[in-house]
Amino acid sequence: MTSLPATPAVSRLSAALPFWLSLALVPVAVLAAMQGGWTILLLPVSTWYLFTGLDFVVGLDTRNPDPATPESRLFWHKLITLVWVPVQLITIFGILVYVTAADHLGLFEQWALFAGLGVLSGTIGITYAHELMHQKPKSERWLADILLASVLYSHFRSEHLLVHHRYVGTPRDPVTARYGESFWRFFPRVLWQCLVSAFNAEKAMLARKGLPWWHRSNPFMRYWALQALFILLAALIGGWWGVFLFATQAFWAVFQLELVNYVEHYGLTRKHLGDGKYEHVKPRHSWNASQKASNWLLINLQRHSDHHYKPNRRFPLLQTYDADEAPQLPFGYPIMTMAALLPRIWRKVMHPRLQAWRVHYYPEITDWTAYKTASNPAPK
Repeated sequence: MTSLPATPAVSRLSAALPFWLSLALVPVAVLAAMQGGWTILLLPVSTWYLFTGLDFVVGLDTRNPDPATPESRLFWHKLITLVWVPVQLITIFGILVYVTAADHLGLFEQWALFAGLGVLSGTIGITYAHELMHQKPKSERWLADILLASVLYSHFRSEHLLVHHRYVGTPRDPVTARYGESFWRFFPRVLWQCLVSAFNAEKAMLARKGLPWWHRSNPFMRYWALQALFILLAALIGGWWGVFLFATQAFWAVFQLELVNYVEHYGLTRKHLGDGKYEHVKPRHSWNASQKASNWLLINLQRHSDHHYKPNRRFPLLQTYDADEAPQLPFGYPIMTMAALLPRIWRKVMHPRLQAWRVHYYPEITDWTAYKTASNPAPK
């Protein structure tokens, strides 16, 4: 990795505070619930649009913290991911109680409000769940399960840990967006394929132990129980309308997640070495972004190249890479996900970068057809 100055005093509270900005979005959600109307737009505006503007103001952060920093010195960074779990649940269900009991919001406003809450639970909640699921303590993995169940996407943990990280950049990974594949094709494809691949991965693990898929140790039993609990709670609060609003929030949270997934590995493939074998995962197989403000919002998720190199590394210690080691996004995730919604713009921005990536890293490959169509042999 290119030598870059280390971030000073990563263990200080002042270094962690920018990542706590996510809590400022909760009063915005409460205001939107109380006032309705145009204030509902503040939820997407205060996430993607605000932090896009801040990226232009504060610029890039290309400094790297000391990866050997002991975990005991990351207390304030870890705490925000733990605190967010009850905050999100109280926000979603507290607003559901308030909205279904009040009469100042029309039906469309209520729908729009919970769509906005989905931006919150998707941008913040699923990102924090992603951080927690990668950690060793069972308590943190449980918190990840709770956050994912609150958006009805619990299987993401199994798919991400057992499939995505193992097979990223190969035909077996549903989440690696293919060259030329629009987000609107990618989204319905991954909704189904990720569920199936996650279930099959857990089923295969149990089979190796001589156990059936319905064994109580299958995490899908926990996933289904937690999701059913949240649906029941929504029903008790607001009946079928409460369930609909809760599901609206969940849908838009998943939409946010899959938009980010689409961006993170778009068109990047690992070299097929023959006989179903692929090169090891390297920083070049994820798009990297060093925009400072959007990394505050997404707890360094944009340092994705390093995340795939060291999946268990805590977010404050993730490293960034220069253009010689990892492909760089021109902007942070907020702008790039908006561009992904417009296929022509997306291709215009990304395809020249992908062509340059191919020439830079794989000049020996002259025919990319099998990579573009994901028709190389499945990895063994």
